[in-house]
Amino acid sequence: MSVKELDRVQLMTRLAERRLTQRRAAELAGLTERHVRRLYRAFKREGAAALVSRQRGRPSHRQLPAATRERALALVRERYGDFGPTLAHQKLTEEHGLALCVETLRSWMIAAEIWLPRAKRLRRSYPPRERRACRGELIQIDGCEHAWFEDRGPTCTLLVYVDDATGGLMELRFAESESTFDYFAATRRYLETHGKPVAFYSDRLSVFRVLRREPAGGAGLSQFGRAMQDLNIDIICANSPQAKGRVERSHLTLQDRLVKELRLRGIGDMRTGQAYLPEFCADYNRRFARPARHAFDAHRPVHEDLDTILTIQEERRVSTNLTLTHNRILYVIDDTPAHRRLRGHRVTVHEQADGTVTIRHAGRVLPHRAHAKDTARITPGAVVEHKRLAATLQWITERQRARDLQRLANRNRTLRQKQRIRTAAGLPA
Repeated sequence: MSVKELDRVQLMTRLAERRLTQRRAAELAGLTERHVRRLYRAFKREGAAALVSRQRGRPSHRQLPAATRERALALVRERYGDFGPTLAHQKLTEEHGLALCVETLRSWMIAAEIWLPRAKRLRRSYPPRERRACRGELIQIDGCEHAWFEDRGPTCTLLVYVDDATGGLMELRFAESESTFDYFAATRRYLETHGKPVAFYSDRLSVFRVLRREPAGGAGLSQFGRAMQDLNIDIICANSPQAKGRVERSHLTLQDRLVKELRLRGIGDMRTGQAYLPEFCADYNRRFARPARHAFDAHRPVHEDLDTILTIQEERRVSTNLTLTHNRILYVIDDTPAHRRLRGHRVTVHEQADGTVTIRHAGRVLPHRAHAKDTARITPGAVVEHKRLAATLQWITERQRARDLQRLANRNRTLRQKQRIRTAAGLPA
């Protein structure tokens, strides 16, 4: 019975016990007194079953003809067997002129076992993967955006490095977003502390891999991938979040424990939080890390120049005027006899996190100067990763505010100049 029918049974019971008048029952049920008397007579004659709708279980008078149902299902089986209800409904309507609702077709396809609803589909299983045998053999890396400082500071991203063999935290770093320079800084601290691992295991973020199937130019590597190649460290991209489950599960623990530890210490900014992270890592590893199956440490010593490798590197061709362009900035190489031989040759431009640019050729630094600097960092229609969207919007907001203030100052300066000219000419202000 429906809720409405159960309410009517209660009203009829109170009428039978003379605890309610028919007029009051009609008001409560929203019916006329005549209909209440009719229901009461049926209730006394047949009991509660008399209040159940007689139409229940019977086919609707508004349902589509059975021939329409059979034709639609026959067309779906014949031509659209692997189509979903929405796309199949579109084709049946446009190609075959069948006028029916998409939900009606969905129920027909489910009843005919042509379409399996999402709730009844078997979930994909992810068999557990055995841990690597040695420490430093595989390092899972990922970024987690969260309100780490709650309402005491801004929302930021925590870059997490987890050893696959032990499950221990190898490196943590607060950053505004998952950018290449932030991963460079975190990786540099990792290399200086532990050495070079065999491989990094990451997701498919554009920092780690080139998303285009056919890169327009270059070696087809991202800047981070190129740097790891120079350091002889491999990057493996996981096909699903479950594949790098150790670092994903560590996010849940960090969002619980790290947030509360920061709260207890009253830490509300990234700089102070970064100073506390080594202490937290040591305590975390003492509690949760497990020994590797083999005592061998796969880390290798670092002999490369990290200051040169961990930079944004792009090749440019030197013009006949000893100039080149990088990020819409014109750089002029010092005019010397040795540098004139570089006309038409390709040089490498190194950009650091602070914006410092170094131009190198065959390992030699070329003195240069910036000629026409353009401060616009984001072009209209620029592609921005979703993980960097918040930081990008914040930068855009600050840039627009600065531009508005500059325009207002220029406007006020122009008005004051006009007023001085009119005052000097003896004209009214």
